[in-house]
Amino acid sequence: MPEPLPLPAPDGGAPMPKGSSAAAILLMLLAEDEAAQVLGRLDPDEVQMLGSAMFGVADVSEEEVDGVLDQFIGRARERTTIGFGADSQIRTMMERALGAERAENMLARITPPARSSALDSLKWMDAKTIAGLVEFEHPQIAALVLAHLEPPVAADVLQLLEEELQAEVIYRVATLGAVTQEALDDLERLLLRQVNKRSNGTAPARGGASEAAKIVNSTRTATEQRVIRQLAKLDKTLARAIEDEMFIFDNLMSVSDKDLGTLMRGVESDLLVVALKGADERLRQKIFGCMSSRAAQSIQDEIAERGPMRLAEVQEAQKQILAIARQLAQAGTINLGGKGEDYV
Repeated sequence: MPEPLPLPAPDGGAPMPKGSSAAAILLMLLAEDEAAQVLGRLDPDEVQMLGSAMFGVADVSEEEVDGVLDQFIGRARERTTIGFGADSQIRTMMERALGAERAENMLARITPPARSSALDSLKWMDAKTIAGLVEFEHPQIAALVLAHLEPPVAADVLQLLEEELQAEVIYRVATLGAVTQEALDDLERLLLRQVNKRSNGTAPARGGASEAAKIVNSTRTATEQRVIRQLAKLDKTLARAIEDEMFIFDNLMSVSDKDLGTLMRGVESDLLVVALKGADERLRQKIFGCMSSRAAQSIQDEIAERGPMRLAEVQEAQKQILAIARQLAQAGTINLGGKGEDYV
């Protein structure tokens, strides 16, 4: 989210800090152990944002500090105090009324599930640590972990696993679907976290071909090609679906003019006209630049003459061209690009 605009000072002076800047000032007014407790409750990206803001407000004025404190006090007054320390207060009342043992049994039945999740700890781990956690676990557990990571991190983890496991893990990411309670329990054990979970309700959907494609797309090319080949042995349809998600028509923008020209020579003009009907204008111009002036003008004239076309027809034409591109890339005729030195 964009940083909120500073609040104007009441006397018309310099604007008062707001957003992460105000939070940083407030945090620096706390004792170190108190500030550490606050930071410990934040997500990694929030810690990073707040840490950066703290360096930016190190030379703050007394007026700005007063303004931040006024903001904090104003917001604090808008809340009641009934929610602060409620857990401890409720436990004390129950123990006094029912006794320690009966109170514990009652609280176990009525306490809301913990807000934290075993999966939260993954955000603080590096790829090597995560790979070490899952390398000897069932591939389904590895898939569940990867599906909850950002694709670049998941790709790093995937490449650290044994090569013979990589395709199976991606297969399970693509077919993961709803996360069962049993799988979550296994993951909690794996991460050494005790988290209460709801025993009912709809399980969240995870994974899918799109998520699997993002992970594979973030790997090195050698890994990508091996995983796709092995995945095709497990499920050809799913392998093709993942490939379709990995390289879309707009990605042709990253292909060199030479290779794009080679590809265009292998595509029928009628098919190209339909595919370009729904293409981005920049990609159109790039493709026209890889063709002779006469051929490019002919295609442009045909596109102009064509009336409205169904989106499904355009997408099918684009898929056919991408299939030709993949065949040429696999044969070593062209380079689809995007991963630098990994391509040969």
